[in-house]
Amino acid sequence: MPVIKVLPHEQYCPNGTEIQAEPGTSICEALLENGIPIEHACEMSCACTTCHVVVRKGFDSLNELQECEEDMLDKAWGLEPDSRLSCQAIMADQDVTIEIPKYSINHARENG
Repeated sequence: MPVIKVLPHEQYCPNGTEIQAEPGTSICEALLENGIPIEHACEMSCACTTCHVVVRKGFDSLNELQECEEDMLDKAWGLEPDSRLSCQAIMADQDVTIEIPKYSINHARENG
């Protein structure tokens, strides 16, 4: 089973971690299922950028970006060439390393 290595993030995963993910699972689903409470304000419908991650390794193993994801990523804070919305990034059979950006654009965030 492929592994998602999560680099340290002050709020969501202070020490970093490694989790396993079934192929066909989105990175967002895998994070949530493993107790990493990444924001996902649109409930994983590709309508916001709160679950934005930067894929540091394994980017090419993920599914291809669709136009709706590309359009949303243009609005993400800290956009990089290897950025993905974790709700749209589907795991294959290779390991990936991700970084959750320090900030997200969430005007409706309640637990701030």
